[in-house]
Amino acid sequence: MSPSKAKPEEPEFPPQPVNILTDYHVSTTTPEPFYTSYTPNTPIAMDIGSSQFRIGLTNSSSPNNVFPSVVSRYRDRRAQATLTLIGNDVYGDPALKSTIKTPFDGPLITNWDYIEYMLDYSFEHLGVDSDNGRVNNPIIMTEPLGCPLSQRRGMYELLFEAYRVPKVVFGIDALFSYYANKGKDGVVIGTGHESTYVIPVVSGKGVMSQSKRIDWGGDQCQNFLGKLLSLKYPYFPTKLNSHQTTNLFKDYCYVSENYQEELKHILDMDVLEQKDIVVQVPVEIASNPEPKKSEEEIAKQQQKRKEQGKRLQEQAQQKRLEKQAQKKEEWEYYSKFKTEMVNLTKEQIEARLSEDGFDDLDDFNKYMVSLEKSVKRADHEEQEDEFDAGSAWPLVDTPDDQLTDEQIKEKRKQKLHKANYEARERTKELKRQEEEAKAAYEKEQQEWRERDLDDWCTTKRVQLASAISKYKERQKLLESFKDRKSAAAQQRMKNIADLANDETGSTSATQRKRRRNANATIDNDPNDTFGANDDDWNLYRDISNTSIEEEMTNIMTEITNLEDDLLKYDPNFHHEDTFAAATTFDWSSSVLHKFIHGPRPNMTIAMQAEGLSPEEIASHPEVIRKNHQMHLNVERIRVPEILFQPNIAGLDQAGISEICSGLINRRLEREAAERVIKDVFITGGLAKLPNFQTRVERDFRSFLPVGTPLKVRTARDPILDAWHGMQMWADSEECKSGYITKKEYEEYGAEYIKEHGLGNMCLM
Repeated sequence: MSPSKAKPEEPEFPPQPVNILTDYHVSTTTPEPFYTSYTPNTPIAMDIGSSQFRIGLTNSSSPNNVFPSVVSRYRDRRAQATLTLIGNDVYGDPALKSTIKTPFDGPLITNWDYIEYMLDYSFEHLGVDSDNGRVNNPIIMTEPLGCPLSQRRGMYELLFEAYRVPKVVFGIDALFSYYANKGKDGVVIGTGHESTYVIPVVSGKGVMSQSKRIDWGGDQCQNFLGKLLSLKYPYFPTKLNSHQTTNLFKDYCYVSENYQEELKHILDMDVLEQKDIVVQVPVEIASNPEPKKSEEEIAKQQQKRKEQGKRLQEQAQQKRLEKQAQKKEEWEYYSKFKTEMVNLTKEQIEARLSEDGFDDLDDFNKYMVSLEKSVKRADHEEQEDEFDAGSAWPLVDTPDDQLTDEQIKEKRKQKLHKANYEARERTKELKRQEEEAKAAYEKEQQEWRERDLDDWCTTKRVQLASAISKYKERQKLLESFKDRKSAAAQQRMKNIADLANDETGSTSATQRKRRRNANATIDNDPNDTFGANDDDWNLYRDISNTSIEEEMTNIMTEITNLEDDLLKYDPNFHHEDTFAAATTFDWSSSVLHKFIHGPRPNMTIAMQAEGLSPEEIASHPEVIRKNHQMHLNVERIRVPEILFQPNIAGLDQAGISEICSGLINRRLEREAAERVIKDVFITGGLAKLPNFQTRVERDFRSFLPVGTPLKVRTARDPILDAWHGMQMWADSEECKSGYITKKEYEEYGAEYIKEHGLGNMCLM
């Protein structure tokens, strides 16, 4: 086979940077630290979120313990004990991953036992100690915006009755973060793990009556990204877990400054070259793949298999002959016994049959009938191997009047056997003639190539061009049937109408003559000559597309055979010259290709064009590596855009910009609106997304009057600033007056809270 030539017009692309997919990993050598400077009566700040717990004493500048909100209950069968692992400890052993659970269902707590385990774990690592069996520290804790009464009641019961803390105060994490960043008047956009809040703040106090919540956060983002990738790569060999999709979202997604405009051009080649991210899932590839066998080795293996098959056939034939001999012996033995039965009594016959393993005389007779058939069949096969065709059927040519009734029956059998024998002989002769014709054709072609290779190549190329032209004509005809106004479709409809007219009531002379013949039927009408000529049946073939499709299949087989011959013998014919390669789509203009494979050609298609077998392609190391790659392009902006357009994910809510527009232009008083737009504050984990601040500022400019003073800023530490705000707020007078004591809880109930500028409203 001639070597493949490269297309000169195919541009060379540099390799794309490949990013390795990361998973959640915690080093087992660094367990959660224990705090050694515990002091009683110092407030404990607890930022309890559905993704992380951040807990520490307020005399520290940062939280003492930060760990994920997960629990694993593990049964140690050897120790006969149940172990409870919290936070990062559950990731120390891969066997525990299947038992990981969270106490949250969405933003709400549903398993209070797990929360108690986590608080035990937190207080133990803080070094909480007392001589009265209580936690003697005041608690400052976060809760969601519009916290349900059942959630607050459960937390009150846990803190006041289980830990017997002296007092507790609740607040909203986004407002604590705003307090840590010294905000007074502004719009706080808090993006959390389960939801996003928009809270106006006037004179340092959150206006709860005008606050809004969007049921979309970081957890929904990573879930949505995982679903998009599953839809994009339905047969991806590896299933992504939540940690992997979370890392993909954090590392590669960003907020688009102008989503609609960027979406129009993100799959353009020049833009895709910059935006497309290749993510490689780790995969093990055999370092020493099995070498490809040469043609000589393959021929040896085939010869070896043939010899083994021949030996097996001989062994089977030997066993069959032994069985036949055994059955013949049994037939002779039982036939002799059958003749002796005349002189035996009934008791002797039954005893003999029982001794030979028969139930009764009927069972013996059935076995004899089966044995007789087997012996006759074996004798017949032996006769076929040795018989003479001229003398094998002596009764065939004998007239019936010279034969008895039994001989006439035997004559019919012999005629049937003779017809079968002659049919087999004709089939053998046809097969032999075909093989001889094929061998003669191959010999003729070989002599032609040796005599004049150029002439042979030119002739084959002309035949190939003619076959391709026929195929395209049939393909065009098949496509034209889809257009009912085309000439081919009109002719087809005319043929169908003519057939229907013939069946119902034609006014032609032939049909009138047929109707005059009252005795004529479909079967005996002398005027009905349809079908006498083979061309008549082409009418039905013209109506159906099946004939065209069959013809196209035959032409394609001819094209493939001609191309195989040219690839084998013509030094100037390459795989790029084949019909399949010529009709290959242009990947650079395919939106679907660029969406799935990025701005590079598909390696599998290129290898198929080179003529490699499917097995070679599937086992190629580079193909295996490519099959474990994902391309992130549109998803990078689509997932974060849901914060601004929730309808993308099927959420029937307004986005951040729409909520802020209604808040400033309609719901707030003019003076308050002018004050809050001077400080638009973004906090929470999603605030770390690139371009988030720029997008918010752009959207605000779009609905504010020209020249309106506007300032948009992001928290210094969007994740930990909520805890820092609690730590700073603990020393304020507002905090001291906002505590609820155990006595007040017992008197007023769980629905009672003291209002302050950073918490929810009291509905009592």
